[in-house]
Amino acid sequence: MSNQSFPFTKKNYILMLIGMAIIIIGFAIIGLDPQQHGFGFMGLTLGPIVTLSGFVFEFYAIFHNPKNK
Repeated sequence: MSNQSFPFTKKNYILMLIGMAIIIIGFAIIGLDPQQHGFGFMGLTLGPIVTLSGFVFEFYAIFHNPKNK
């Protein structure tokens, strides 16, 4: 039998869940914009920045390697 290890650790999965939560919060901010069709500050600036930061955090969570080599 080969000694296989999983590509992600528990910490990676926790970080990925946090990233997904940030992305969902960003989309919620976009949807909660009081301006018509989402053309206010929340829909055009704040929401996309939060969503983009969630995607950047996801990349960090995927590439995070807790092993010290």
